[in-house]
Amino acid sequence: MNYMPGTASLIEDIDKKHLVLLRDGRTLVGVLRSIDQFANLVLHQTLERIHVGQKYGDIPRGIFIVRGENVVLLGEIDLDKESTSSLQRVTIEEILEELRQEQEVKSRAEKLKIQVFKERGLMLPYPDTLDEY
Repeated sequence: MNYMPGTASLIEDIDKKHLVLLRDGRTLVGVLRSIDQFANLVLHQTLERIHVGQKYGDIPRGIFIVRGENVVLLGEIDLDKESTSSLQRVTIEEILEELRQEQEVKSRAEKLKIQVFKERGLMLPYPDTLDEY
């Protein structure tokens, strides 16, 4: 096997199923169809995968173009191991409800943390008015 520098090494991965973790925290699963010198990706049959605890749900997104600077992680999915995952697949509605509940719990915990800090006369390095945005 010859060494190819930079994104040229991904040419061997074209037409294979990949998982892409984006800078904003989203996870995409799709077939890599194209790549350029800037690591921009074209994914086909793309799913946005949402994980909450031991559950996950997939939202179909179709063809997806990802700007290279937004890619944190790119990896080929082993199709044999994918089918034996310990995670439980649920419907889109169920996973979105689970996600909403998880975010609500985190929000309450953050508000409590801010309140406790204020009671002790401490200021957090960020404003507590984030909910207004």
